[in-house]
This record gives sequence, structure tokens and C-alpha cells, in this order.
Amino acid sequence: METLESVDWVAAEDTRHTRPLLQSLGINQSLISLHDHNEAQRSVQLLERLQQGETGALVSDAGTPLINDPGYHLVKLLREHGVNVVPIPGASAVITALCAAGLPTDRFSYEGFLPAKSGKRCLVLAGLKEDVRTLVFYESPHRVQATLLDLQQVLGGDRVMSVARELTKKFEQFVQGTIEEVIAYFEANSDKVRGEFVLMVMGAKEKEAVALSEWDGLIDVLLQQNLPVKQISEIVADYAGIKKKPIYSRVLELKGK
Repeated sequence: METLESVDWVAAEDTRHTRPLLQSLGINQSLISLHDHNEAQRSVQLLERLQQGETGALVSDAGTPLINDPGYHLVKLLREHGVNVVPIPGASAVITALCAAGLPTDRFSYEGFLPAKSGKRCLVLAGLKEDVRTLVFYESPHRVQATLLDLQQVLGGDRVMSVARELTKKFEQFVQGTIEEVIAYFEANSDKVRGEFVLMVMGAKEKEAVALSEWDGLIDVLLQQNLPVKQISEIVADYAGIKKKPIYSRVLELKGK
């Protein structure tokens, strides 16, 4: 209630649902619609208002924003531009942390606490390496740095992650970057290794259903026709039903041989 009263505006999934709620609380607040069909454009508008010094709140009709509800594109945009995002606590630290992390939330897997021993921990992580969902773990302060090192070893240091600690408390903090960057931060700021942690790691990239090399024959035929690389990549991508960018790279590779 304090948040909804104090902000300059409230972005709502459906203002027709939110207005009665606010009225029942005696709050007369400016409402802005933010839903699946207008989120991309609306997020840019709200970013501009926040950068001008305004404050805002995001609510959804039921449940928690971003968890199968609108908000991911807005939070991601705000994080990219250094705008502070503060989650209002939901039912658990998992949900509370994901709301402000700026990582994909359409699918995620909560894995709880990883094993205490590094060997068993790495075995569990190896089984999750190809999972395309955002992975969420709890971790204690005395083990978080060792766990981060195992994440780097198994998943690779360039995987993007977000670490939340002390959620809803005085020293709440989010640290975001690659696994390697997060490790470097906590090594340089050992005084921050306190409290309860939620580790959120970007899922693995989706693999192409068909190996690009299977289209080399068609690419070679088109190259012999002296067609532009861009046109060849468009033809093959459309015919194969796969993304154009990897095909474009493969055409360049074959053309240079």
C-alpha cells in the first residue's frame, strides 16, 4: 500500500482490474496499461519517464508480475539502462528474485540447494548444462563462492547470471553479469558475501534442429550461380525453415574455401 500510494504512476496489466483494488484501499493513483500487446512500446515510454526522475510501480492481475505475466521486457530494458528495480516480496525468494533479475522468466527451473561437496555439485550442474530454462538455486554465504566457481567450470564463464542477496532486507543487492564477472565482483568485495543468496543462471541456447552442413550442397549450387551471399542465405533459410544468421555465416565460410 505504501508503494502504490507513493509512486507517480502504476503500470497495470489491466487497469479495469487494478482500479477497483486501489479504490478499495482509498488510493487515487494514475494508471498506465502495460500488457502483452503493448509492452515493447510502453516500456520505452516508461523508461523515459523514470529517467526523468519519476517513480512507478508494476502490478499484474493475479500472481506475481513477470511470472507468466507481463513485465519481463520492461525490467530487462530498465536493467540495461541502469534504472533501479526493487521487487515487492511474493510468496518466496525465488519469485521475488526473478522479478527484478532481468532474466527470461517464461520458463525457469528451481533447483533448491546444490550438494555441499564440489564433486556431487558438478555432477548435478552437468545434468543441467543443456537445460534451456533459467536455472534458480539457493546458496549459503559460506559456500556461494565455491558454487560460483563450479558454475564457471561446468557451464562456462560467459553464461549470464544474476545473484540476489538479502531480499527485502536493509542490504538487498543484485549483482548481474557473466559468471566470470560475478566471481570477480565477489572476490573484490568479500564484505558482500553475507546473507542468503539466490543464484539465477541463463539457460543454454536452443540448438538448431538440423546441422548447417546438411545444406552445403544447396549452398554450393547457389554459389555457382554467382548469387549474392545475402540472397543465398535468405533462400536456404526459407527453404530449410531455420534462422538466416547462422546460414549467412555458413555461406561466407563456404565461399571463402
